[in-house]
Amino acid sequence: MKLASLNTGGRDGTLIVTNRELTRYIAVPQIAATLQQALEHWPVCLPQLQQIYSELNEGTIDGCPLDFYNLSAPLPRAYQWLDGSAYLSHVERVRKARGAEMPASFLEDPLMYQGGSDTFIGPRHAIHAVDEAWGIDFESEIAIVTDDVPPGTSASDAANHIRLLMLVNDVSLRHLIPPELAKGFGFIHGKPPTAFSPVAVTPDELGHHWRDSKLHLPLVTHLNGKQFGNPDAGKDMQFNFAQLIQHAAKTRPLGSGTIIGSGTVSNNDLTLGCSCLAERRVLEIIDNGEATTPFMKHGDIVKIDMLDEENNSIFGSIEQVVEA
Repeated sequence: MKLASLNTGGRDGTLIVTNRELTRYIAVPQIAATLQQALEHWPVCLPQLQQIYSELNEGTIDGCPLDFYNLSAPLPRAYQWLDGSAYLSHVERVRKARGAEMPASFLEDPLMYQGGSDTFIGPRHAIHAVDEAWGIDFESEIAIVTDDVPPGTSASDAANHIRLLMLVNDVSLRHLIPPELAKGFGFIHGKPPTAFSPVAVTPDELGHHWRDSKLHLPLVTHLNGKQFGNPDAGKDMQFNFAQLIQHAAKTRPLGSGTIIGSGTVSNNDLTLGCSCLAERRVLEIIDNGEATTPFMKHGDIVKIDMLDEENNSIFGSIEQVVEA
């Protein structure tokens, strides 16, 4: 099933069900006004939403034409947004560029930060950055959405709390991050609003590509129309989403609608490219002693997508232009 939020002027949008091809939709206020409301009443709402989804795919109901420009993020705001760093090839390369070894503990204990979640942006909303000198970067990721997760939940139980998956552009302002981290208290300025894919998808929609709490498909990123990377999101993922949930819920509960990101998707195989500019620049430093790929400029366009075997977009693409 595929769900989205129509931008109707309110902070939380209007919940809609789309068809599998992402061409038509039905608003479902009689079931739940918003996606957050549906997640909080999932056992009751799920069969009703699935019925609408089936009828829309079968053509027994027509629906309305779907325009991604009219969509907010599936969750336009959330009670919690946590982002991990589950691909250690990315972590290792970034540390190597500054002459630091990756601690052995990183193999057992996930990295995770808590980001701003009061304002997310839609799949066609611009990336606003006043100054190009901030080091504007995209980060292509996968994210899951949970229902209520009790504190102390084990990884084996955590998988049962995954309700939806989305694509993410976790925008970073690279030159603002180091001075913030140097304070030893996390970053704020270096992480502007995050963008998500047009639709959120239930795990069953992904078939055999969703297994072991990982999504086994390439995540494809284009920069200004040229493919930048297509690493496999299920490969080289040190911590799966169930383990990331376990980590996040170690000492506290997670409320329905909690979003957990995978971190920048990265593979050991360098021929598959990268999912962020920072990693490309790091590889250039390692190989040549200096970075030659610039960060994004005003007018640059990033596209993030994931395709099935028939070359159809599963989540719809994130397509964003950088604006002042």
